[in-house]
Amino acid sequence: MTASIAEPDNDRPPPARLALGRHTWKEVAHLLCNLPVALIGFVYVAFTIFTGVGLSVTVIGLPLLAAGLAGARGIGKAERSRARSLLGVRVEEPSPLHSPHVREGFFPWLRAGVKDPVAWRTVLYCFVRLPWGVLTFAVTLVSLLVLWPVLPFIARGLTNVDRAMVRGLLSPSDELERRIAELESDRGIVVDTAAADLRRIERDLHDGAQARLVALAMGLGLAKEKLLEDPEAASAMVDEAHGEVKLALQELRDLARGIHPAVLTDRGLDAALSSIASRCTAPVKVTVDLTERPAEAIEGIAYFTVSELLQNVSKHAQATNARVDLWRANDRLLIQVTDDGRGGARLDGGSGMAGLAERLGAVDGLFVLDSPVGGPTTVTAELPWRERAKA
Repeated sequence: MTASIAEPDNDRPPPARLALGRHTWKEVAHLLCNLPVALIGFVYVAFTIFTGVGLSVTVIGLPLLAAGLAGARGIGKAERSRARSLLGVRVEEPSPLHSPHVREGFFPWLRAGVKDPVAWRTVLYCFVRLPWGVLTFAVTLVSLLVLWPVLPFIARGLTNVDRAMVRGLLSPSDELERRIAELESDRGIVVDTAAADLRRIERDLHDGAQARLVALAMGLGLAKEKLLEDPEAASAMVDEAHGEVKLALQELRDLARGIHPAVLTDRGLDAALSSIASRCTAPVKVTVDLTERPAEAIEGIAYFTVSELLQNVSKHAQATNARVDLWRANDRLLIQVTDDGRGGARLDGGSGMAGLAERLGAVDGLFVLDSPVGGPTTVTAELPWRERAKA
């Protein structure tokens, strides 16, 4: 999504003068086109909007209304282009109606189309423009025939109103609309990430602990059958089952640690990051400079971010040492992970960097990767600082 940009000084038309210059003729052309353009826009929105609203009690009413509003967006785009070419109005295009992360389907399309603020502002623009188009066409035509000596001043005054209409009704609604689109995108990322985590947990349970427990149950069943006729074999099978129980418990602990490690809950980021650093293939120095703990959600994101980055160091970096620094700066939690490995990491390199960037962006965070070929690699991440809930 893009916000409207104030028109720079060098893009403004020069002051109106008695001589009929190039800018004046552009403004006159714009004013003369106002009537036919306004008439087409008014007829379109009057027919599609009133028809859609009138038929809203039927199954075709709301889809027709959504389609009509989508067409109104096209009218707004054409009017912004006309204003740019003839009036020099620098208004950027609004964001697309549908974010790539928003769930697809008929009903999401229908809901987004009917509630589209950009389209509704264009509808208002088209209604307002009809009387204004009649007025500006008549005044400009009379001025060309009778008042041509002062035509530049009349054209400038009328087109200034046009400029104000375009900026007020056809420009993006600044940060509000931009933020709505970002939040819709972030919501989609969070939903996708949560679904992927649930699938991972389900797969780990099915392929790991569950399969081991099924084998354990079968082994104990066989041991029960052999208990009387072959006690020694039954005892060996029970010993084997005891080993399987220990392995199943370890797998469940590892799975629980992947969801939220106990050391993080009990002792905070300093101890938790030191724990994962000890498992890295390269020596890692951890420095945590925090006087208090952030909110649990932010703490968990910070932990898993460092965890994945250190896994990348182990798998890909070929580093001899690494460093993790974590500190608070005003209302931000900053994380920096550096290694002296071979470098060359990219957000599209398949090492999970893009996923980390999306997850941090979903909570209003930042992710910066600096990894020239040959190293070193430095990843800087920022998270919003949120106070921890009181117990």
